[in-house]
Amino acid sequence: MGNRTITPGRELPRFEEAEGLGPQDSQFVRELVAVLERHGNLDRFGLCLLHDHFPVSSDEVLVETHDLAARTLRIHVEKAATTDHTRPSQWRFVKTGGSGDGEEAESLVCQVILQCTHISGCPTSTGAAP
Repeated sequence: MGNRTITPGRELPRFEEAEGLGPQDSQFVRELVAVLERHGNLDRFGLCLLHDHFPVSSDEVLVETHDLAARTLRIHVEKAATTDHTRPSQWRFVKTGGSGDGEEAESLVCQVILQCTHISGCPTSTGAAP
């Protein structure tokens, strides 16, 4: 994993190509745990391996549903503008601006990559990314 950076518009690696956590990431994990702990978020946020199985357009979002009785999860694609009663549950950090020529300051935003529906037990309110 190492010191990877985020490039705007960069596609995620396919699952088969995505590198999971390894011994080389131990310092990163310790520092991340310390930050989460310091802000009281150790039991609120964690890590996930960002990867792709198929293309998702910019006007689409992945939506997670589950069946409590069957103990199964299902993720499918919906149009972001018409999906109903969703709450973001996974985000990806994306750098914006910062062309390097001093014109625009670089900033970091959280892009929603997965939402949960109220039908599957998630609250009905939408949540804004931090």
